[in-house]
Amino acid sequence: MTETVRTDAGSGTSAVVSGVGTGFAAVTMAALVVPIRRGVEAPSVWAGAAFAIVCVLAFLASRRTGIDRRIVSAVAAVSSAVVVIVSAYALNQGITASVPLPIGSWSLSLVFVAFFTAGLTAGIGVAQFVGIDGGGLKDRSLHTTSLTVLGLGGLVAAQVATALVALPLMLVIGTLSLTQLVVVSQLGMALGTGAVAIGYLVYRGDGLSYLDLEMPTVRDALWIVAGVFVLFGALMAISAVFYTVGVESSEHGTAQQAQTNPEILLVLIPASLLIIGPFEELLYRNVIQKSLYETFSRYGAVVVGSVVFAIVHVLAYGTAGPGEVIASLGVIFGLSLVLGTIYERTENLVVPAVIHGIYNAILFTNLYAMYA
Repeated sequence: MTETVRTDAGSGTSAVVSGVGTGFAAVTMAALVVPIRRGVEAPSVWAGAAFAIVCVLAFLASRRTGIDRRIVSAVAAVSSAVVVIVSAYALNQGITASVPLPIGSWSLSLVFVAFFTAGLTAGIGVAQFVGIDGGGLKDRSLHTTSLTVLGLGGLVAAQVATALVALPLMLVIGTLSLTQLVVVSQLGMALGTGAVAIGYLVYRGDGLSYLDLEMPTVRDALWIVAGVFVLFGALMAISAVFYTVGVESSEHGTAQQAQTNPEILLVLIPASLLIIGPFEELLYRNVIQKSLYETFSRYGAVVVGSVVFAIVHVLAYGTAGPGEVIASLGVIFGLSLVLGTIYERTENLVVPAVIHGIYNAILFTNLYAMYA
């Protein structure tokens, strides 16, 4: 695999970066201070506000001469990361601190605003820590946004392809059963996701050589075995932490359908190995993560790519509240870090695709044993 990794070495940290960081940190602080002033006494909100204040002070300090910017940047990044965690916890516990919007009956959760802006602020803190200037921050932000749109485009394309496959069938055989719809949706996912991935490569002018498809070696086989164990280990560790602190996650839409229609799992088990694992890894690892190598460090690309991967799973958990959805996306993010790291280490798409497929197949098999 060959790619160009862009850096801003020697460019120095622009005051623009600390200014943007200060702005987002101030928004985060305000979003948490306002609920406190209105009587919210939740410790998680108070802790978030305290760390947001620390983050603002750290960014302000980074603008002064004679202060080690790496240290204060690290403080800003860590403080923001803590705000992300505690605000997510507050949302999970039902603390939203919503305020009405002037448009219709809509409202805005201040705690969610803090969660979102603190995530951005953490990224800016890391950027300042590694010496990225204002231009570099802009380039990376635009690249991340465009690839997030690409990832969401894969989701939309899968739905469109599913409809294009389903409509002719319905004209011929009538209403499709749920199992038939699942078969069609898997075909649609393969067609839609594959079309977006290949279409993007054609748009960039890259050939099929961009795809990291190689026959697995013995080393790759060892990575696959280890990867499956690590994925399930990570799942159990995250679940144990959630149980200990009382965090509730939402159930995947497929699991909800399987409770009353377990036969769909007989479709999803082989589809995990043949479609879900290969095509999701194709788009989100071989295309999106690899493209991120051009503007981020390789491990930075793993993290950013995992954020994109988590975002596109929002609809799969959309029936629950925001706190439960965020918890579920946190699990997806953690598992994606494992898959992304394995892809970065092996540089062979087959490895994470097989691991992903085996992982999903085992989960679906377990669900079938429960509900059948």
